[in-house]
Amino acid sequence: MIDPKHSVSARRLDRLGPTFTAAQARERGIGSNALARLREAELIWELSRGVYRKSNSPLTMHIDLLAACIRVPHGVICLETALAVHDLTDEIPGEVNLAVPRGGPLPRITYPLVRIHRFAGATFEKGIEHWEAAAGEPVRIYSASRTVVDCMRLRHIVGDQVALRALRSYLRRRGTSPSDLLQYAELLGGAGPLRNAIQVVLD
Repeated sequence: MIDPKHSVSARRLDRLGPTFTAAQARERGIGSNALARLREAELIWELSRGVYRKSNSPLTMHIDLLAACIRVPHGVICLETALAVHDLTDEIPGEVNLAVPRGGPLPRITYPLVRIHRFAGATFEKGIEHWEAAAGEPVRIYSASRTVVDCMRLRHIVGDQVALRALRSYLRRRGTSPSDLLQYAELLGGAGPLRNAIQVVLD
């Protein structure tokens, strides 16, 4: 026999999106005890602390990115993680790289593995795009051109080889232009070194 409380919670669950937070569940009348029962019934999975996903939701290869972005809604996917999304690297990042504005609180996430980077607030919103980590579930990510520039100016973090391979891959794509990169470099800093690197790659 189906537990009436379980049945009510399951019906309320239908009002939530595929991935949701405990706070959103409470707004729909699903408290912590009900969430625990839904987990036991394998109707939902806990992706990260306070972040859940319905078990009948479409599969995605990017569940860690989705969970991290929900935990840090003001964050933006950046650096190696963004390179992987934009298919500009063969490396498989072992953690999710997220940028947050400098000066704000530092998010603390134990799972999934997340590395937080503080970016300047004045230029933080430049180059942000929306990308679907799962069907109908967009997250914020820096554009391919901004990501390449960020990796070049932060080579001490991502490594010279990763940054230069990303630059080479970007410039080989149809429809890309060095001027797109240099515009971001002028804005973010490091236009001189980037101009030199572009010259080396194109020669």
